[in-house]
Amino acid sequence: MSIIEQWKLRAAFARRLSSMYGREVPAYNTLVEVSGQVNRDVVGRDGDQAQRLGTIDRITAERHGAIRVGTPAELARVARIFGALGMRPVGFYDLREAAKSAVPVISTAFRPVDAEELARNPFRVFTSMLTPADPRFFSPGLRARLEAFLAARELFGPELLALADRAEAEHGLPEPDAERFLELAVQAFELSPEPVDRAWYAELEAVSAVAADIGGVRSTHINHLTPRVLDIDDLYRRMTDRGIEMIDTIQGPPLWRGPDVLLRQTSFRALAEPRAMRDADGTINTGALRVRFGEVEARGVALTPKGRSSYDLLLTEIDRRLAGGTGRSRADIAVEVWEQGLPDTEAGLREQELAYFTYTVNPARPGGVPPESLPGLVEQGWVTATPIVYEDFLPRSAAGIFQSNLSSEGSRDTLAEGVDYDQDWLAGAINRDIQNPFHLYAREQAASIEAVAAHLNLTTLKDVP
Repeated sequence: MSIIEQWKLRAAFARRLSSMYGREVPAYNTLVEVSGQVNRDVVGRDGDQAQRLGTIDRITAERHGAIRVGTPAELARVARIFGALGMRPVGFYDLREAAKSAVPVISTAFRPVDAEELARNPFRVFTSMLTPADPRFFSPGLRARLEAFLAARELFGPELLALADRAEAEHGLPEPDAERFLELAVQAFELSPEPVDRAWYAELEAVSAVAADIGGVRSTHINHLTPRVLDIDDLYRRMTDRGIEMIDTIQGPPLWRGPDVLLRQTSFRALAEPRAMRDADGTINTGALRVRFGEVEARGVALTPKGRSSYDLLLTEIDRRLAGGTGRSRADIAVEVWEQGLPDTEAGLREQELAYFTYTVNPARPGGVPPESLPGLVEQGWVTATPIVYEDFLPRSAAGIFQSNLSSEGSRDTLAEGVDYDQDWLAGAINRDIQNPFHLYAREQAASIEAVAAHLNLTTLKDVP
């Protein structure tokens, strides 16, 4: 009996999830359609250069999803499901600190971690967990009721989890079991028709719409799905022309003359979706909730810790200049700051060790004795440097997307002391290592340098930054 490998499970799950979400949120289908049109136009215009950060086949298939859960136990079960798909937790994001509005969650992202697996299918799921213990958002009484509510629900059934554990342990599943696993996994993230307790939902929504979406219902669901686009500014214009209401800005780095770095994101606004609501007298009536939206992303080169530090300083400088009240737009200020603070070529990013690259020996390299430094090899045409695509997320951008789709800012007690969470705490809570994205990029870069050194018989090259 044939075994369906994990990457094939991952690709099939992403496709089925996309189909399901398109049925539930038809505007998502428009987003995917327009993304495809933009990508074809960019490749037609720019050719191979447009595919410098991934082939068009990969980019067309690429998605990231977002889900929200309430407890470490629920997050641990999510980790088992995504573990079946060859996806590991990478990075730690604290959205409580990144948002001006009340977003009481911490997050990680599940994704493949090896370059080969990413090339096969780079599906990612940004996964947020509620923080009821944080007194800035939840009073002791509300916390107790919320934790009791969360403890009483079951998001993922035993059959799904058992199949997930088998798939992870055996690196795949026989075809009939794979089919059953995919069926149950997609069902787990569908929007439930179960009535929502109107009063309980409203009580949580007064704290945070995100808290209500997580803890105000007895199920979870896919919050948004995100295609990747090669020109996000063009997509924003085309979606607007189609009458789709977009959020006010594109989150992340500005559009400028230099290389794309990290991640740019935008979305259409959360839509009012009809939901069955249970009132205090027990009657069921129809209401509407705004929790789901369609996001789109454009990915750039991954930055090193030094590059990321520069990026954070640039954001701070944009905020400082904007607060000065010059009357200029944030977009104009951002471009000015970017052009003053970052090299405007890939070579500049590479030479200043601000970004990660892979290196391959050029088949058309010159003859003679190769130079013994990596910069020399690149400059003289012995080696080709290719930027490593950024596979992860930005807390401020994620919070900006969440915030742009909230109906209110919620409430937060700024005098109370928050609860400390970090990557080690979250890893212990789910009993899985959470990988540092910088280490993954550095490992990929180092492996490529070692391969170049071996090919050219340069024993000291691996020691060169």
